[in-house]
Amino acid sequence: MPSKPVNGEQRGWIIPIGGAEDKETNPRILARFVELSGGADADIVVIPTASRLKESGPRYEELFRGMGAPRVDVLDFDTRRDCQEEGRLARLAEASGIFFTGGNQLRLSTILGGTQVARCIRSRNAQGVTVAGTSAGAGFLSEHMIAFGTEGSSPRASSVRLAPGLGLTNRFVIDQHFRQRDRLGRLTAALGYNPFAIGIGLDEDTAAFISPDDTLEVEGSGAVTVVDAHDLQFSSMAQAGEDDPVCLLGLGVHILIAGATFNLHTRRASAGRLATRKT
Repeated sequence: MPSKPVNGEQRGWIIPIGGAEDKETNPRILARFVELSGGADADIVVIPTASRLKESGPRYEELFRGMGAPRVDVLDFDTRRDCQEEGRLARLAEASGIFFTGGNQLRLSTILGGTQVARCIRSRNAQGVTVAGTSAGAGFLSEHMIAFGTEGSSPRASSVRLAPGLGLTNRFVIDQHFRQRDRLGRLTAALGYNPFAIGIGLDEDTAAFISPDDTLEVEGSGAVTVVDAHDLQFSSMAQAGEDDPVCLLGLGVHILIAGATFNLHTRRASAGRLATRKT
């Protein structure tokens, strides 16, 4: 379950990124993460556990240092035993920003799930620490995680398999590389299984910056597709066979680009700074 802020503290930002974010030409997503983590005082921990590529962690360490963060450390967790080490937990307790790289989200859930590390990160976010993840790292942030699934625009009962994620919030379920990999079907199938959640489909080089008051603002060059099942009128998920298409009536869909917002409390979308006033 998500940790709750105590003693008047404000929860930290949650930043899922759709993957393949611009790291060179206009790295505005990563730069804003550094700024929200403290800017010139940022103390960042990079967790590359999702990836099997040794360069993943050091690459982000180099990027964040180049953006002005004075302290950046890579903490990898290869086994669940690693998640019990007091030194690693103490380092997480010092961080002002925590960043999960991409890779395979099941490596994150099976290695970190239910450990002291997961509890520590939830607690730190409740205390105001910014937590971000890209690609698989984005999918892992919420309580309901898409473990894997099939591509395609139509939902089917077999389109998606869900697993427990980190649990920073239970308000939404994330899917990444959204437009590039045609994942509308598996995101809507996830909502067929769990209509309580709000579906957030993240294009590449696009992020949802979710503020402490649960307002989502889009940053990046692509779009965020918000699918809201709050007013779902009918679902055939319960009687659908594995490969059968699923009927879902009453879904709300919003396509947001940089500057647009969505309030996760009221479930209302806004053009945000995109709106222009007539004079």
